[in-house]
Amino acid sequence: MHLYKEIVLRPGKEESIKRFHPWIFSGAIASLPEGLKEGDTVRLLSSDRTFLGVGHYQPSSIAVRIMSFQDQRVDASYYKQQISTAYALRLRLRLIRDDNTIYRLVHGEGDGLPGLIIDMYGVTAVVQAHSAGIHFDRELIVQALQEVYPPEKLKHIYYKSEGTLPFKANIEDTDGYLFGGKEREETALENGFRFRIDWEKGQKTGFFIDQRENRLLLEQYASGCTVLNMFSYTGGFSAYALRGGAIAVDSVDSSSKALSIGEENVALNFGKDTRHASHAEDAFKFLREVPDGKYDLMVLDPPAFAKRRGATRNALQGYKKLNLAAMNKIASGGVLFTFSCSQALTRDQFRMAVFSAAAISGRNVRLLHQLTQPADHPISMYHPEGEYLKGLVLYID
Repeated sequence: MHLYKEIVLRPGKEESIKRFHPWIFSGAIASLPEGLKEGDTVRLLSSDRTFLGVGHYQPSSIAVRIMSFQDQRVDASYYKQQISTAYALRLRLRLIRDDNTIYRLVHGEGDGLPGLIIDMYGVTAVVQAHSAGIHFDRELIVQALQEVYPPEKLKHIYYKSEGTLPFKANIEDTDGYLFGGKEREETALENGFRFRIDWEKGQKTGFFIDQRENRLLLEQYASGCTVLNMFSYTGGFSAYALRGGAIAVDSVDSSSKALSIGEENVALNFGKDTRHASHAEDAFKFLREVPDGKYDLMVLDPPAFAKRRGATRNALQGYKKLNLAAMNKIASGGVLFTFSCSQALTRDQFRMAVFSAAAISGRNVRLLHQLTQPADHPISMYHPEGEYLKGLVLYID
């Protein structure tokens, strides 16, 4: 008798799983076993009862996230093996260094752990669950982390999932420390910068780690520039621009709390630097009022305009409007870094929205770089949906 309840698929619905895609949609399921609860681990079977995989069940469009294509238990040893593999990859990528202690340790499907995000900030791990199964396994994940990391490298584990769990039932408050929490250091290093990270109240897990390498690229363009960092959050791009030799940097965000941390980050790295100024304003309003040609380097890094496929049309209009506003204002010979983190949009859709803005602006626009997420946000070849960050660097005459 098997340990887990079994879900049987409809005839012909096993093809995607045979290609190692880790999601099973609700319409592919022929029947559900009695007593099945949200977050249960299940065995998946084809219509002829052939074993397909083991995963976590939830009553939603994505009904099962496959944890393993082997017939095995999803237990402490399983999490230890997966997290050990992810840690070894980050070591091989040379992301864990004396000057860099900020990195993503686990990136969901890209690391074979659907529904799980783990971001590292120095000696603090921030764990985020995007599925009920991961939530119920959180203590196993804590155990695995403590076995993979030596004690001096892992002193705090913070769980931050209230905003990401898809539960249909009421549950208790989830956010809080699963390990440590006292006398914690709230700064960590990225490419030599010291940043304060608000993993308790900040967006995502506290910092946008996925822009690390794109920030480095911006630094190369910043010398002698007047820079506008839109949707600046806690000022990551702004710090790199200052180090790159910008003559002035304006950080714009609607959150005064984020801007306050951004000011702290500038002070941590540059002291009282008069080149930097913060503006708590709406992005579109700020752009409307900017004098033409004031900025010769701009960053547009907005929050996701489309978090689901049904919102893509409005999102594309939003990206077109935002990029057109920037193109109308940027100085001749200016460089625009523009991004979308909307997973529901494809790379081609985002590029078409930016193309439309360029065409309407009537300016000569050249594409210099196409950007994406860094290697500690890996994308499974069998799960292209894992590619969510799209970026373009444009030269505008």
